[in-house]
Amino acid sequence: MQTSAVSRPATDRQGSLAEIPGKNESSLSGVSWAAVIGGAFVSASLALILLSLGTGLGFSSVSPWSNIGASATTVGKAAIVWLILTQIIASAMGGYLAGRLRTKWTDLHTDEVYFRDTAHGFLVWAVGLVITASLLATAATSLAGGPQRSAAGSTGGAVSAEGMLNPNAYFVDILLRSGNATQDRNDVAVRGEVERIFAHSLSQGNMIPADNSYLAQLVSARTGLSPADAEKRASEVFEEAQQSSDRARKALAHLSLWLFVALLSGAFCASYAGTIGGKQRDHVRI
Repeated sequence: MQTSAVSRPATDRQGSLAEIPGKNESSLSGVSWAAVIGGAFVSASLALILLSLGTGLGFSSVSPWSNIGASATTVGKAAIVWLILTQIIASAMGGYLAGRLRTKWTDLHTDEVYFRDTAHGFLVWAVGLVITASLLATAATSLAGGPQRSAAGSTGGAVSAEGMLNPNAYFVDILLRSGNATQDRNDVAVRGEVERIFAHSLSQGNMIPADNSYLAQLVSARTGLSPADAEKRASEVFEEAQQSSDRARKALAHLSLWLFVALLSGAFCASYAGTIGGKQRDHVRI
């Protein structure tokens, strides 16, 4: 009777402690955002530095002269390898710093510490990727807008800027080319119509006979070619535009696939490096 009387209050006390919400939970967050943001900025900065280095090495290895410098295939393969190495080095450095700079977690199981270090490395990769993408997008917008603004202030600026941004502008030039050197090349309405026909035909995969006949009439009127020669030129130029569009599509597809591999490698290396940095932070032998 005495034993049950003594044990009942202890049981009641344990039950009351278990009912208190958050009694066994730490008040500190499981994420050290200061370490994550610091590692992300280091990762983004290192990625930009390595990207600049790779761009410089790439431009120094190519040449506009034939049979001089590296070939386009060699430069493309080297660029892919450098992109993967850039992601691995930058992400691993950022993840390692996040693991070393985080606050030390006490009274936690080793598996939980390992998971948190892995999550910190992954967060560094994600935040660093957003920072790098934002910086590159801003730089690309500035580079694209600068020539367009400078060209717009000069004679024929609209045509010049359009030629830099529209991939079909070169084929429109070939289509409307004639032997008259004094021909007016600033006919924006005609060129815009031809480019829209090209864009629609490329999206459909072929050019309908009505559009082909209209282009032949337009070329014949502007260049003085016979209807048969004008129609032949329209067909040949459109075929060249199709081949160029197909090459661009394949190059973009290969770039996207290798970019996926590079980013996936960076995520893995950042997560693993975070665990290494965390172990060294806690003075645990690897």
